Amino acid sequence: MKRQTYLSMKPLEEARAMFFSAVGMDRRTQPETIRTEDSLGRVTAEPVFARISSPSYHASAMDGIAVKAETTYGATERNPKVLTVGRDAVWINTGEPLPEMFDSVIMVEKVHVIDDEHLEINASSYPWNNVRKVGEDIVATEMILPQNHPLSPYDMGALVAAGVYDVKVWCKPRVAIIPSGSELVSYCDVRQGMHLKKGQIIEFNSVMISGLVSDAGGIPVVYDIVPDIVDEIRKIVSSVCESDADVVIINAGSSAGSKDYTMHVIKDLGSLIVHGVAMMPGKPTVLGMVKGKPVIGLPGYPVSASISFENFVTPLLCSLQGLTPPERERIKVKPTRDIPSKLGLEEFLRVNIGKVEDHYVATPLARAAGSITTMTRAEGIIRVPMLSEGICRDDEVDAELLVSRKELENTLVVIGSHDITIDILADEIRSQGNNIRVSSANVGSLGGIMAIRKRTCHMAGSHLLDPSTGEYNVSYIKRYIKGMKVCLFHLVLRDQGLIVQKGNPKGINAIEDLQREDVSFINRQAGSGTRVLLDYKLEQAGISSDSIRGYDCEEFTHMAVAVGVLTGSFDCGMGIYAAAKALDLDFVPVVREQYDLIVPSSIINEPLIHAALETIRSEEFKNRIKALGGYDPSLSGELWKEL
Repeated sequence: MKRQTYLSMKPLEEARAMFFSAVGMDRRTQPETIRTEDSLGRVTAEPVFARISSPSYHASAMDGIAVKAETTYGATERNPKVLTVGRDAVWINTGEPLPEMFDSVIMVEKVHVIDDEHLEINASSYPWNNVRKVGEDIVATEMILPQNHPLSPYDMGALVAAGVYDVKVWCKPRVAIIPSGSELVSYCDVRQGMHLKKGQIIEFNSVMISGLVSDAGGIPVVYDIVPDIVDEIRKIVSSVCESDADVVIINAGSSAGSKDYTMHVIKDLGSLIVHGVAMMPGKPTVLGMVKGKPVIGLPGYPVSASISFENFVTPLLCSLQGLTPPERERIKVKPTRDIPSKLGLEEFLRVNIGKVEDHYVATPLARAAGSITTMTRAEGIIRVPMLSEGICRDDEVDAELLVSRKELENTLVVIGSHDITIDILADEIRSQGNNIRVSSANVGSLGGIMAIRKRTCHMAGSHLLDPSTGEYNVSYIKRYIKGMKVCLFHLVLRDQGLIVQKGNPKGINAIEDLQREDVSFINRQAGSGTRVLLDYKLEQAGISSDSIRGYDCEEFTHMAVAVGVLTGSFDCGMGIYAAAKALDLDFVPVVREQYDLIVPSSIINEPLIHAALETIRSEEFKNRIKALGGYDPSLSGELWKEL
């Protein structure tokens, strides 16, 4: 089949309007009757009326004595009245029926017992005082709940109190999920011992989509993986659209490639409403109707699929149950750096968010549509309008929160050079009982120093070597953070060197080997401490960067460098020993360097900073760091400079 272009890609709101108009947002699932105790979170399909009153009898609201109010009139502290038990008053407990001859209750605390037959009161009562009258809460036949009402635990209690033991609700929408792709392998097969071959990928989107369906109140029904064969895809979609499914999702095959058949299948079997939405991620979204069923083609990349689901499937599932789609809380944030964006596409940018001093800051995560971890790490989403070319770091913009605002106040923002120990800190700080999230962004050592200057982080990780003095970080701090007091804490000493393939087949043993024609190199980004160190070593050796094949190929983390070597894309890269060890690669040591944390003096006493430093100083943290290899944490957490 020929490669297809997108059929008149639509702006997001226009695509939503077209799709929801075709579906009909007054459409509902069928009603069903369920037991009231099983109805939590379900939505009423009709108004619910009380069958009995609550209370169904006049009941005492207090422990005390039941009396006839008129017999108590005139009682005062100076002129108390004496009541005879059995004639003028009877003892009564909370909830007990009020005897017919009485109409008021006096609390036990206000009753003085003279003897078994006589009681004294020093204040009069009035009719129906401390009495719950019939129907005080619920009157038989009155409407308790309207239709399309989501049932809470309190609603359930009210229904039972009103004698409603069964309730009619909208059925949960059944959502058929059809994963497609010849390269996909079921995770169940892998779990049972199947080994992945080159070119095979574990199919995990259906697990994520199933969770999203359940979150929206639906019932996910996952079908077997369908290969990229148009006839097979057509057959399963046709069959599923004749089943009891309310919504059909085809995952992957929605783009414009030669093996992307979703659009063709929907067009052949029904009506194609939209192919391509002007949003990023999520552009390859397909929307249509087949045999009266809404069919959505979600992109294969997980982030794209989730964004598309949120904009099209979630509102649909809510509507089918008579619900209003939930809205996320929004706050104002300032980006930690400029964020360019592609004109003509509305971008959903995943960000880390934290509160630094009196303002919220947002650090963009990787934009890769296939990086599901950006969703697990994100605290919020910034929407960049389709007619915008991006956001400046000084702009204040809205962010939709994926976590509670309280969590943002417990988020430690660490920006700067990448190091694996920051990830260990994020876990260890929570294992020690602190409800603190660590939000880290890898922008290089110099980027971290600039973030400190702009007050967009709590801490910055840095390992910038000053070649003229051999000292780390100090000269750069003095140069770029003038007039601002900071504290410099040791985090670790670590081994930097050349990460090479297992067995070191190219025989790379020193910096000088990087200029060999048969050696390809992967570098760290400009401004990173590793890049500064490399350039210093090259200068010492009299080597020009132009002579290194791959010098301009850049990555932002040590693990990304190690992966580049592991996959055979490069012969070696500059990085830390722990990254090489983690991927079972060989390592050629070059230097043991100092990695520090920079903290503004103005926030040094804040609870977040205190908790982080205490964690770094702990033996548990140091032992975990030692186990990584290539680290010396003996000075971890010590203050060594105030600048």
